[in-house]
Amino acid sequence: MDTMNAREAKDFLVQQTVEQAALEHVPVSDLERRMMYFTESGDGPEDPIALNDAFEAQYDNDEYEAKISKLLSNAYRRLKEENHQSARTWDEAVRELRQGDHYLLILLGDSPPTLSLRQFSPSRGFWKALALGLSALAVCLIALAALQHHADSMAGAHSTPGHFSLPRWLQSALLGLMATSYLSFLLFPRQVGNAFSWLARNTIDRIVGAFDNTK
Repeated sequence: MDTMNAREAKDFLVQQTVEQAALEHVPVSDLERRMMYFTESGDGPEDPIALNDAFEAQYDNDEYEAKISKLLSNAYRRLKEENHQSARTWDEAVRELRQGDHYLLILLGDSPPTLSLRQFSPSRGFWKALALGLSALAVCLIALAALQHHADSMAGAHSTPGHFSLPRWLQSALLGLMATSYLSFLLFPRQVGNAFSWLARNTIDRIVGAFDNTK
């Protein structure tokens, strides 16, 4: 038997989840089913950003994860009791998904005891978040330098350049904000990305709305 790929692994696990939901009379919508395929690696069946935005507009993440995790757990328990071959296929599917960055692993509550080098390799989403975090850090440092230069310029008529500086508490606060933002990008790329996406959309909508009102 050939080794299954990530898409086949997801197809199997999603199918078993849907079957378990039918047995328990638990509704699972098409969007909830599609969300099980979510991945930030870019090899999913649809655009991950659009899928995530559509999902979060209708569902609560915690409630969804609790529901699907329970269905997955019950489905696996059922297969182990009724169909040992399908249970082995389940195990193979999970092993395949461990090779990548897949939301379904979170829903499974899967935590491999050991990590191979391939499993430990940062995903494409990580490098994207890292690049975004470094860019944000660079912008903050440039802004801080500009503020310091402006303060020196304002004080130039009364003292030598560099004598006047921003208050120490303000410098510490700005540095703390930059460090926090940078770490947030690294540790929670998805959540921070969603927050920035929401902020950008709402800001643009307000600007467009204000512009339309002036016409």
